[in-house]
Amino acid sequence: MSAQDNGPNCGLSDDRFYHADSEAGFAESIPQSTPQTRHPAYKLAFRDTDFLLREELRPVRFQLELLKPEMLLDEAGVGSTLVMYGSARIPSPETADAKVEAAKNGSEYDQLVASNLAAKAKYYTEAYKLAKLSGEKAIIEDGKRQFVVCSGGGPSIMEAANKGASDAGAESIGLNIILPHEQAPNTYVTPYLSLNFHYFALRKMHFLMRARAVAVFPGGFGTFDEFFELLTLIQTGKMKPIPILLFGKDFWTRVVNFEAIAEEGTISKKDLDLITWCETAEDAWSAIADFYDLPG
Repeated sequence: MSAQDNGPNCGLSDDRFYHADSEAGFAESIPQSTPQTRHPAYKLAFRDTDFLLREELRPVRFQLELLKPEMLLDEAGVGSTLVMYGSARIPSPETADAKVEAAKNGSEYDQLVASNLAAKAKYYTEAYKLAKLSGEKAIIEDGKRQFVVCSGGGPSIMEAANKGASDAGAESIGLNIILPHEQAPNTYVTPYLSLNFHYFALRKMHFLMRARAVAVFPGGFGTFDEFFELLTLIQTGKMKPIPILLFGKDFWTRVVNFEAIAEEGTISKKDLDLITWCETAEDAWSAIADFYDLPG
């Protein structure tokens, strides 16, 4: 008997069961409305948002938040990323003077902070230039795009990264996170690569799963967290070495005494070699090219 004798959908390679989206359609097409069908208990589990948000379902939400970005980035042909960390508060060069002006009537402390942030506007420019450089290289290997720019999707240094890639005609990734205060992706993130997270832990995993280089610009607690976790992963051998491009030696050596940590014996002197100091986008790309033996 041929497959045709059993109907049009009975080939040997055809699925024997309906897909979940079909089953969901069947459930929604039920004509009768009864106390049973209206009750939340009757909802298909994967369509029941209230159920998925229950405390007991946290492990499932972890799995979903790990799986969804991985699938989308794989489908987008992203082989590796150039991750860019940095402050959400550093102004662009175009807005730096306005920030200083706005603080003129404030306290001395407010004026100092505004002046310090404005002085760091140069790093917005360098982040933009590095992302643009990477986008212009358009490196393809094994049929996948390499060194795709990936930021936290927000303002300031993150915006500069996505803008640089966009101006190079390249797509870029934004890994946003839901926070109690309003946050939205910057307008330069490629829309279908604009991802959103509930869990910081899963977001940080996705920053590094495809990372082949990480550029770290001056930043606050979030940047410190991401930077030191990366150092720890490589120092302990949980992650293979990649270029860690640290921009702003004056800033970092003022806020963190790396040499003192080594002298105290809580890290080895050689652990400091994990860091590549950079001041310009050209410095950073040169370090990446040397590490991976890429054309200049």
